[in-house]
Amino acid sequence: MKWEKLLAPYRSGSKGSEISKHRSTFEQDFDRIIFSFPFRKLQDKTQVFPLPEEDFVHTRLTHSLEVSSVGRSLGRIVGQEIITKHPVLKSQNVSAHDFGVIVAAASLAHDIGNPPFGHSGEEAISEYFKSEKGGFFEEYVSRGEWRDLINFEGNAQGFRLLNAKSLKLTYPVLGTFTKYPRISLLEKPDPNRRSQKKFGIYTSEFLIFNEIADQLGLIQIGDGSWCRHPLSFLVEAADDICYHIIDLEDGCTLGLIDEETTSKFLIEIIGIEFDPEKYKQIPTKRERIGMLRAMAINKLVSQATQVFLSNEDDILTGKFDQSLIDMCESSATLKKIIDVSIDKLYRSRKVLEIEAAGFEVIAGLIDQFTKALHQVSYGNPTSREKALWHLLPEFYRVNSNKDSKYLMLRNCLDYISGMTDSYAISLYRKITGMTHPGY
Repeated sequence: MKWEKLLAPYRSGSKGSEISKHRSTFEQDFDRIIFSFPFRKLQDKTQVFPLPEEDFVHTRLTHSLEVSSVGRSLGRIVGQEIITKHPVLKSQNVSAHDFGVIVAAASLAHDIGNPPFGHSGEEAISEYFKSEKGGFFEEYVSRGEWRDLINFEGNAQGFRLLNAKSLKLTYPVLGTFTKYPRISLLEKPDPNRRSQKKFGIYTSEFLIFNEIADQLGLIQIGDGSWCRHPLSFLVEAADDICYHIIDLEDGCTLGLIDEETTSKFLIEIIGIEFDPEKYKQIPTKRERIGMLRAMAINKLVSQATQVFLSNEDDILTGKFDQSLIDMCESSATLKKIIDVSIDKLYRSRKVLEIEAAGFEVIAGLIDQFTKALHQVSYGNPTSREKALWHLLPEFYRVNSNKDSKYLMLRNCLDYISGMTDSYAISLYRKITGMTHPGY
């Protein structure tokens, strides 16, 4: 793969790069994402603690902003070295700032396809179609389409949303966003390739990604699978850094993980730069942990960029396909952090109770709306099913395609997965009669 092709600011439907006095092409992408409707909804979507009552824990919105900030730093540091090594980029007016903005924009959008209630929402959608209630749809779709439905994937949903006609993002940002550049129907994913751990392309967007991959010069490694855009490794690293460190900080703030354990892990990452005397002078736990968190993130950014730059040649040939964070100096400590987080945070009673409720809400909404869409489009709908059909926003109704049950279901999942946590609960209560609209 060639950097000059990987960074060419081409947009679908555009004859060339768009010139602006005030913003670069990639800055335009960043702005388009941050002002988009799906991004705005992240303010009320679960990060770790669903519907947090406290005002200091993270939502998907704050998490995405933080990942974008870390991603920008990773991109700029890497960009400075890459431009020095590849002078052709300088002759094309590519700057380290461009690297930073591309990674920041892709990082900003990395969770944009996540449904309500986080990973439990993904599982609820998948399990609905695996169950008897949703299983009857299998006979109406292809094998690949069915694989998409029984394995709802936030990464693939995000790619679908980012390819909306209103956004028209550049191919470098879309390629960088796609951490898992493969389809769901890949018979034998390579367990040694990080990029094949999940899938990131639904059947409905396969041709779109194929065009993007061709334009960027991504290496194809089989039917329906490609090597990652090199900068996607930095997006993954930014996300890994933030959820390891900041979930730990949230756990400490909420009292689920004690300060001694939290500080011990962070100090291990910081290493010799930690100043115990300065630490003792900080008066509050929140400020102490906040200082350690900032220093730990800075150290991990340095370690991740070194791993990337050391493996750049193998990344460009597709030989390297691993997590940067798994290969950094602090990987052993990060593994311990994950183990504690799983035990103390992700399996805490409060999280599990609300996730269980989320399963009921998501499955209930899918059952109500998919059956209504099916009956209105293909059967003999009841008055209630007609009412539910009219409850769907017009955009999701007019795009229902009678010639494709898959696209009909895809549109329905666009609507439900795009809901905020609060709206999903509110709508579920109303359409099931648990609460009366207006009360």
